[in-house]
Amino acid sequence: MAYDCFNVTIEGGVAHLQLKWPEAMNSMIRAFWRELPEIINDIDENAKARCIVISSTGKHFSAGMDLAVFAGAGLPGADGAKQDRFVVAEAARHSLKYLHRSFSCLDEIRIPVLVAIQGGCIGGAVDMVSACDVRYATADAFFCIQEINIGMTADVGTFPRLCKLIPQGWVRELAYTGRRLSAARAKEIGLVNEVFDTHEALVEHVLATAREIASKSPLAVTGSKVMINYAREHDTEDALDYLAVWQSSMFSGQHMGEAFMAKREGREANFPDLLPKSKSLAG
Repeated sequence: MAYDCFNVTIEGGVAHLQLKWPEAMNSMIRAFWRELPEIINDIDENAKARCIVISSTGKHFSAGMDLAVFAGAGLPGADGAKQDRFVVAEAARHSLKYLHRSFSCLDEIRIPVLVAIQGGCIGGAVDMVSACDVRYATADAFFCIQEINIGMTADVGTFPRLCKLIPQGWVRELAYTGRRLSAARAKEIGLVNEVFDTHEALVEHVLATAREIASKSPLAVTGSKVMINYAREHDTEDALDYLAVWQSSMFSGQHMGEAFMAKREGREANFPDLLPKSKSLAG
């Protein structure tokens, strides 16, 4: 299927999504907010891949939300008609939650999402990469909470997620000043795992990492993602209790046996894919 904002390929258990509008710095036009969750949820619900990689094209990863969206395209009251401001505010809340869901799907799906960042990662792009499992960058990459520079508070997920990825002092400095965070400093404070000299080396490494993840037991990988996300949101005792519940129902001795046998025989292990999500109750 052709998309306005993405090229999508699936090979060897790895889905690769590429932002494809470099002439506009891969800004997030209105179609982007519809296409991203559509692609991500389709891969997840139909078990089409074991890992997802998001990369970009051109000089910059993404300039964030397109100005047409900032100008109010499609938002309640944007036509200038006089309306009750409280009713408009309630509708605006749902419009914003629609944008939230476009990124939350990255965090909520069963499989890991790795992202390769080159050049500018600005505004809404920071929101997006914060929702991914692992971030990698080129040496020329930089991160900017751009919203403060245009007179607004970042509102599509930066603060709820970024505060759990890096120290709050850094979040506050970036949020209050709108300064750029370099790739080197981002690695130093733990926002990105590795930094590469070239875009080509970056994407090659991220795809290789995704293939390595895809070679593992999908059940064990999704269990790991579920438990890491749960531990992030709960205290240690609750997370340990949920881990016990998960393992008591979904631990697979057969998968462990296959891992040992494959290693002994010097071959790739053969694990079953996750099943597509059941839609039998969806009507």
